[in-house]
Amino acid sequence: MRILILEDEPLVAESLTRILQRLEPEAVIEGPVTNVKDARSKLSGDNLPDLILADIQLADGISLDVFTEGNIKCPIIFTTAYNEYAIRAFKVNSIDYLLKPIDKKELRAALDKYYLLQSKFTNNQYLEQLGSLFGNFQNSKKYKERFTVNAGRNVVLVPAAEVVCFCKEEVICLHHTEGRKFITDFRSLDEIEELLDPAQFFRANRQFIIRLDAIASMRSEESGKIIVKMHGSSCGEIVISKEKAAQFRKWVEGA
Repeated sequence: MRILILEDEPLVAESLTRILQRLEPEAVIEGPVTNVKDARSKLSGDNLPDLILADIQLADGISLDVFTEGNIKCPIIFTTAYNEYAIRAFKVNSIDYLLKPIDKKELRAALDKYYLLQSKFTNNQYLEQLGSLFGNFQNSKKYKERFTVNAGRNVVLVPAAEVVCFCKEEVICLHHTEGRKFITDFRSLDEIEELLDPAQFFRANRQFIIRLDAIASMRSEESGKIIVKMHGSSCGEIVISKEKAAQFRKWVEGA
């Protein structure tokens, strides 16, 4: 069996590889593939792996995009942060989902489920039905319209339209259009990203998720990077990498 790992965190990928080698000593482990661009390339041909273990958040976007742009041709076990929306989605489309940190017993159970369902993934009609179900889920998904944040001893509701950006510091903070900064109860930007409308919010880098209508200015660097400044925010200049620059421009233009 060939197993492909999509994971941009080196330590997580190493740990997952070690566990897989113990659980499936005869398997050929490929990867890790760390970004959406390379994942698309890897999965575009006919020589597909037997199974994919895919993190949701890769270096340049979400692995979800790889599987929604074309027919699903091989089974997937997703790994994810603690997010009920992601869990509901991936249970429709995948063999299983695993919450990080990866537990050896849970991975064994997911692999056993793969063997039980393996024959279904050679059935084209079944694969088409899965793709249709997943596409319908994505189209009907409702995004979070307001966020609870901490303001001293009080809890405040902030509409999504008043968010400038989310920032990962020692905790996850929400920057407000009035220049205020609030502490949230979220544990990661990955968790927040799954709740946001991708037409309005963009994962700029590992530290920031920004809102389109809160962008004050942008400039392109000779290196290919894009520097973004936000309205009413003390977060300073936000850097969009050269690898994500094209994706960012399409998002800004609504393409």
